[in-house]
Amino acid sequence: MPHPTRPLRKLGFLTIGLFDPADPAAGHESTLQIIERGERLGFDSAWLRHRHLQFGISSPIPVMAAASQRTSRIELGTAVTPLGWENPLRLAEDLATVDLLAKGRINPGLSVGEPMHYDTVKHELYPDTSGLEDFSYTRVDRLARLIAGERVRDFSGRQGVVEEFSNRIEPHSPGLRNRLWYGAGSRKSAAWAGANGFNLLSSSVIFPEADQEPDFARVQQSQIRAFREAAATSAQAHGPARVSQGLVVIPTDSASPGQRKKYQRYVDERTPRTRAPQGPKGMMFAPDLIGTSDEIAEQLYAHAGFQEVDEVAFALPFSFDHEDYVQILTDIAGKLGPALGWAPAEVGQDSP
Repeated sequence: MPHPTRPLRKLGFLTIGLFDPADPAAGHESTLQIIERGERLGFDSAWLRHRHLQFGISSPIPVMAAASQRTSRIELGTAVTPLGWENPLRLAEDLATVDLLAKGRINPGLSVGEPMHYDTVKHELYPDTSGLEDFSYTRVDRLARLIAGERVRDFSGRQGVVEEFSNRIEPHSPGLRNRLWYGAGSRKSAAWAGANGFNLLSSSVIFPEADQEPDFARVQQSQIRAFREAAATSAQAHGPARVSQGLVVIPTDSASPGQRKKYQRYVDERTPRTRAPQGPKGMMFAPDLIGTSDEIAEQLYAHAGFQEVDEVAFALPFSFDHEDYVQILTDIAGKLGPALGWAPAEVGQDSP
């Protein structure tokens, strides 16, 4: 088995927070229980996907707020919040509020671009400005500046007897700007994130350059290296540049025979899309990793992208049941993580 260049320092997991539309409260409660269990198992972080007009969590910020009151140590993030759906000023207020409630444990992951299936929803999302909205990097840069506490306006001070106004976003949460992440899928966007003081989320979906061979691991490696190079030379750095990799891993160490069959069907259905780039942009999907923890660790050690990182947020499969997630998380924390050199956080230990 190849050996990593460094032990895994931080281990997290990512969930879509699936729910039954006939009983959405139960699905949200299941997600909160999974996060609580993740903390007890020693995970360093739990991340929420952001799904609009689907049967997954559409509003992760209040879910993070709820989770922050049911946990004390585990970091909470989004992977990712698509800013095309958001007003940066209002989002900055919400994120800062939850970060204070969580005592500095929030890690917002962000992306830009036109909202998915924009033509079907633009009449409700931006009825008067749908053709004028700017979905470029400018949008995420504006959010970052607001979170950093830069001035919004000149007006401030007391008005009347009790009204007092600020010229920056309130509440302000010191340190939150350093914990902003960008979900990059291309070498260009990875370099932009590094040059502009963001951490990097590299997931199981990426886009190769025209001159690159369609080898997922090598393409991901090149993007991470481009990020680090840009971050090292950036005057806008906001602390050490961090990179987290998010692949789908399904350890089967303690799975029942029925679970193993279900997991293998899931992987088999998704595997064909990983064999060649998809669509006009050549989108590439990483293969799901399934097997014993030792088998998965061997594949990760040989993965060029994994060799570049010391943080991961393994993605939980979309459509499994609560007990499946419990089994998978238990095996990740108890077997796969240690096989990668990771040690679980102790109960009561604060995350650095």
